[in-house]
Amino acid sequence: MKSLSAPARRGPTSLRRSDIPAVAPARRVSGAGSVLSAILDHGPVARSTVARLTGLSPASVTGHTGRLVARGLVRESAQATGPKGLGRPHIPLEIDTSRHLVAGAHIAVAHSTVSLMDLRGRILAVDRQPHRGTEPQRILGDVAARLPRLLAAHAAGRTVFGLGVATGHRVDPEAGLVIEHPQLGWRNVPVRDVLAAATGLQVQVDSHARALARAEQMLGEATTRASAVLLFVGAVVDAAFATAGAIHLGPRSGAGSVAHLPLGSAGGAEPCPCGRTGCLQSEVSEHAMVRRAAEQGLPAASFTELLDQALAGEARAVALFRRRARLVGRAAALLLDMFDPEVLVVVEPGAGRLPQCLADLRAEVAERSWVCDDPERAVVPSSFTGSVLATAGGAVALGVLYADPLGSWTALPTVS
Repeated sequence: MKSLSAPARRGPTSLRRSDIPAVAPARRVSGAGSVLSAILDHGPVARSTVARLTGLSPASVTGHTGRLVARGLVRESAQATGPKGLGRPHIPLEIDTSRHLVAGAHIAVAHSTVSLMDLRGRILAVDRQPHRGTEPQRILGDVAARLPRLLAAHAAGRTVFGLGVATGHRVDPEAGLVIEHPQLGWRNVPVRDVLAAATGLQVQVDSHARALARAEQMLGEATTRASAVLLFVGAVVDAAFATAGAIHLGPRSGAGSVAHLPLGSAGGAEPCPCGRTGCLQSEVSEHAMVRRAAEQGLPAASFTELLDQALAGEARAVALFRRRARLVGRAAALLLDMFDPEVLVVVEPGAGRLPQCLADLRAEVAERSWVCDDPERAVVPSSFTGSVLATAGGAVALGVLYADPLGSWTALPTVS
């Protein structure tokens, strides 16, 4: 156990597509959050249209937008709309990306990624560095030390008002704790308090699966707003579940712990830390992929190198990724039958970058799921392939902002 700990606690890129439905399913957001989200979706957009999209009264929309403008989150577009000479022109609203940024940090097993993101979710800068040790003090101190350099080079006068932190396994966002991360050896690490003290920023912490599910809802796959499962396959394997727009946490912050789903006879004999064999994570994790490559005499010093070989068409590397896709497809079929979501998002580079892998994964779902009758529609790759880790951290802070943009953000102007 690492020395940096806190008492255990149980707690309760691309722009959005233009074909987003006018009225999204209900989400647990404030009225101002609904207005801000509508402007993100459709801006530049007139206040009257925002009222129609959100179901709020014109007076409420006017009040909310005035406060959002005062906070520097929204601005009036210079281009008025409506035919000339027919009354007062509409002055559309758009997200103001000129004043504020969010910072993000993703803490993986072997490295951490620090990023800057604007209020439309566009990644502006990324700094990825290997860990120099797994102690919480060392990793979190390194993240805090890298952030000022990134800001100096890329902020361009804009203010960072929050830092979002994402990592795998069990995370309590309300307490700001990483409850347990076995590969790092972390238990009850107070990430929020440590980084807030080191950076002076407001810090939000969540699991990377929940963060990426929220990123899909805000910035990516529109169908995730109704209900969704997000399956993250990396060095860590976990998931997130959303219904009616709300992402389920669980009373012990354990929702989405799918690492030990049994694969049965399809799995190999790789022992899992849980003591069994054939667990999902022990068969499809990055570590397992590199190990299998070595067994086949395929030189790959890292998972990234193995992926590069597959992308270059190396037959043995491609075969490993296709095997992985089929195993992930088995897990996906089970999750689709358990939750019957509108869509299942697979965050896995093979599915995102190798068409045959996505086809294999969907074929496995078609063969094994009793509920999903259209895998082509229901199973999709991440909207953020190539920038997943850079997106995850920033999405934590951005998700909190869009849920309650008039909440307590000390770095933003106070509005009444």
